Amino acid sequence: MNSSASAPVAGGAPVAATPSREPSAAYLAWRAREQRRRHYILATRIALLGVLLLLWEILAKSHVVNPMLTSYPSALWPTFLELLDGGNLLGHTWATFKATLIGFMLSMLIGTGVAAGLWWSSFAHKVLDPFLVVANAMPKIAFVPIFYIWLGSEYSVYGMAVAIAVFVTIMVMYDGFQSIDPNKIKLARTLGATRAQVLRLVVLPGSVPTLIAALKMNIGLALVGVIVGEFQSASQGLGFLIVNGSQVFKLNVVMTSIVVLGVLSGVMYLAIARIESALSKRYR
Repeated sequence: MNSSASAPVAGGAPVAATPSREPSAAYLAWRAREQRRRHYILATRIALLGVLLLLWEILAKSHVVNPMLTSYPSALWPTFLELLDGGNLLGHTWATFKATLIGFMLSMLIGTGVAAGLWWSSFAHKVLDPFLVVANAMPKIAFVPIFYIWLGSEYSVYGMAVAIAVFVTIMVMYDGFQSIDPNKIKLARTLGATRAQVLRLVVLPGSVPTLIAALKMNIGLALVGVIVGEFQSASQGLGFLIVNGSQVFKLNVVMTSIVVLGVLSGVMYLAIARIESALSKRYR
């Protein structure tokens, strides 16, 4: 049998049978196809964004839609520069990002900790489960005035971020803990592992895919909570800029803030994607 022949793996990518030799022609062709595919996906994304911006510009300029209500891309750049120069745009963006990051981290830590406690004690889960479901179903915007009174204008934003994200985290992480293969847990207990060791060495590492899913959900939910809090009580942040701009009918400021908010969301998503890649390589 020729040792230089390539063999397919589960993902369909042929690999060289002997690492020390040159990659096979089939492997190099597969890598070239994958690279072209990635470039095609990126180009399609850019083209789609360009088409949407162009349609927005054309529809507003031709008054198919009212430019007073929607603004248009070519008007946002001067507004962006104006806000950047004298409107403290970086300060508002940093305030929103900081609050989102704090709310995100708190909700992940609290949610994972509570989920681990519910996994540890089935009695606690049976008692608290209906309360968690009701708390998650409640409209969190109702808590804004309460958080404002309890925490003040600054910390109420953090409270909203945690309130919106934490209950989803608890339920998602608990379901992930419960889905661990019971045979692995039995094997660990047979080998003498304590319940804490089972949690640390079996349940938590086995729940990495669930953790990644929770991270992806939570970063968006925390940002939603921060913006809702800034709408109601903050004196800084992108949510404050949006509300302030709408009150004085400066739609350019509103739309520019929304675009910056979209860019911020994209940056945070890319950061989560990097974390996902690192965790997948370690625990695959």
